[in-house]
Amino acid sequence: MDFGWRQFNVRKSTNRNLFILVLALLFLGLVFIADASSPQALSLFNDKFYFLKSQLIWAGIGIAAFLVASKVHYTFWEKIATPLFLLSIILLLLVLIPGLGFTALGARRWIPLGFFSIQPSEVVKLTLCIFLAKVASKKKGPVSFFLPLASVIALIMLQPDLGTSLVIAAMAFSQIFVSNTNLWYFFGALGGGAIATLGLILISPYRKERLLTFFETTRDPLGKGYHIRQILIALGSGGVTGVGLGASRQKYSFLPESSTDSIFAVIAEELGLLGATAIILLFSYFVFLGLKIAKNAPNVFSSVLATGITAWIGGQAFLNIASMVALVPLTGIPLPFMSYGGSSLVMILTACGILLNISKYATKTGK
Repeated sequence: MDFGWRQFNVRKSTNRNLFILVLALLFLGLVFIADASSPQALSLFNDKFYFLKSQLIWAGIGIAAFLVASKVHYTFWEKIATPLFLLSIILLLLVLIPGLGFTALGARRWIPLGFFSIQPSEVVKLTLCIFLAKVASKKKGPVSFFLPLASVIALIMLQPDLGTSLVIAAMAFSQIFVSNTNLWYFFGALGGGAIATLGLILISPYRKERLLTFFETTRDPLGKGYHIRQILIALGSGGVTGVGLGASRQKYSFLPESSTDSIFAVIAEELGLLGATAIILLFSYFVFLGLKIAKNAPNVFSSVLATGITAWIGGQAFLNIASMVALVPLTGIPLPFMSYGGSSLVMILTACGILLNISKYATKTGK
């Protein structure tokens, strides 16, 4: 007789490993932001640690949210799933109103709130994930899944933001798949989404140019192809062992978005293939732990929620890194934990706290 001790030890091990992994990713992210952002911060604010200081504040808020969420029983989120989701929809609508939302880099994605701003599309990743888990637990029909998803993607595409839409779609479809939805509806929606995505790319000159550049990287090397060429130069310069931490040349105004969307290129340049592979392995381990938690979750809501959180963070990391190594066109999404950005970091850490809480109630087989 094992009296449940093996189950307790497995659960405790998962809790500890996830906790340590999240803190390790956060710490590495702060180190890389301090490194990659220093030239831009020095140029704009005469303080090479300006962006690091800002990110440290968000990291503090995020750690607090992580710890609180890890203590709050996961069933709490099911109770408030609907109002949370509706609030995030309101925020997505507000960001589109001139004078409330402000535009940067050709997209209207932020709502300024005094000394800081929030990005509603980052908030809705978590609230939609929770809402779809509730839909699954109530055994609702396909429309209850696809209508909220379509509404969120439509509002985000009005910003416009195709990269975030793809991450949200990957998260939602993973949740729908494990919810035992009729496969005809699932694959029909998946096919329709793929056709819609292609259509959105073709009707947008900017996205169409990115797609053409993906197929021909030498196309317009000083214009549309500049970004991906600078990324590939950074990757090639790093070689196997890298040029050394802090020694990147591409971050000095050559590589666009060096501390946000393109931070992985700086990491690969400085730490080389070995360092870049280590980062990929850390994210792979996160996905492994997340799926293990989902498999052993105590009920449908917690299992589908854990699946969504894992697909969101793992899928976003994959899409960012894949675009950096030219496996997919540039998408313009941040690398979780690593890229500069407060809304993204706080929401990811909150989601990880929820995932940690679910792991505390894991069973050996799940239900």
